[in-house]
Amino acid sequence: MADFTVSLSDKKAGAPWGENARLSFTETGALIHLAQDSDSERAIAQAARKLDGLNLPAVTLTGDWQKEQQWAFALSFTRARHPAAITWADNDDQAQLAQEYAALVFTRQLVNDTPEDLSPETLAQRAAQWLKSLGQDKVSFTMTVGEALRDAGWVGIYNVGRGSERPPAMLELDYNPTGNADAPVDAVLVGKGITFDSGGYSIKSSEGMLDMKCDMGGAATVTGALGLAITQGINKRIKLILCCAENLISGHAYKLGDVLTYKNGVTVEVVNTDAEGRLVLADGLMAATETGAPLIIDAATLTGAAMVALGSDYHAVFSKDDSAREQMLNAAKLENERFWPLPLEAFHADRCPSAFADTANSRPMKGGGGGGASNAAGFLSRFVNPQGKGWVHLDLAAAYHGGATAEMPVGATAKGIRAIARMLHDFKA
Repeated sequence: MADFTVSLSDKKAGAPWGENARLSFTETGALIHLAQDSDSERAIAQAARKLDGLNLPAVTLTGDWQKEQQWAFALSFTRARHPAAITWADNDDQAQLAQEYAALVFTRQLVNDTPEDLSPETLAQRAAQWLKSLGQDKVSFTMTVGEALRDAGWVGIYNVGRGSERPPAMLELDYNPTGNADAPVDAVLVGKGITFDSGGYSIKSSEGMLDMKCDMGGAATVTGALGLAITQGINKRIKLILCCAENLISGHAYKLGDVLTYKNGVTVEVVNTDAEGRLVLADGLMAATETGAPLIIDAATLTGAAMVALGSDYHAVFSKDDSAREQMLNAAKLENERFWPLPLEAFHADRCPSAFADTANSRPMKGGGGGGASNAAGFLSRFVNPQGKGWVHLDLAAAYHGGATAEMPVGATAKGIRAIARMLHDFKA
């Protein structure tokens, strides 16, 4: 079968297709018509979705494509099951696009995998093995699993995951291109890796639970970002911490009213077992802070409140460090990814009060009440340095689509990997 080619045209479609059609077909493939479109990337995305519906095995982009136009096509054309192969346009962007696309495909496949096939240990192992394949002897890692988490004092990951027969796990991975074991750590990435979230005893509805395989989207996103940075040749020492667990119900599950005492002495009353992401991230943030790294980025599909605020188009950005926040937003802008700042003040740490502990893990009301995304960020701020210097929290509202749209396929998006990778390259303390 001859290659199916896709080209761009600045002319309107011919009469048989309708002059307002964005897509027309030729003997060898298709034309995407950008005439009078002020947002060419959106037009390309919509055309790519239509082409993806044809279940083509492969396409070749031909003609005059800009890099971001090709990326827009790839984001929308790469369906969840049996995605078609893409041959990039013959220009100077091919190598860079290939690197980015490999990270995108890995991230999406990891998120889209079934919860049965992706246990906490499997998530940690697959992330480590992929990064090891890219970084070779520059990558080393350790995993702490099951009861060993409790013994090591990682009470958040342990308690959230102890209700499952498949044990929770914490991955600590070190990418050290310097070859010096005493080299300072330049950055740490922390990811929420809840491989399935039933809500625990604060159980979700069936509809609310259907897409909860995606609750490890933060872990997948930071892994994809680090993998991309490695293939781009980053020469900084970076650590990755994944906080992996299944949040399930059993006679051994954690309960509402439990009080957890973290390594830093903070006590937390569990008022909602469905606010589990912040409990596991607390461990990861403490481990990250211990490294002394000037930059810590955590990423998580953390709150419905972020989606209420931003929809599924933007990732929410929180930081008490104005410079770190602006650098993260600038990295996203340069990579053409939609990030948006939401408020985080010192008082947000006190917005989930408890009569039995220093704080609760949420507020005992639906969705955690007003300002839920900021309150969750405030909770996390207790587990980094008091000023929050160098810490950026990403609430990944745009990580997953439960249904296909006119511009995006169903499932994982991998949005954010390019911005985080750029932040690793460019960050200045």
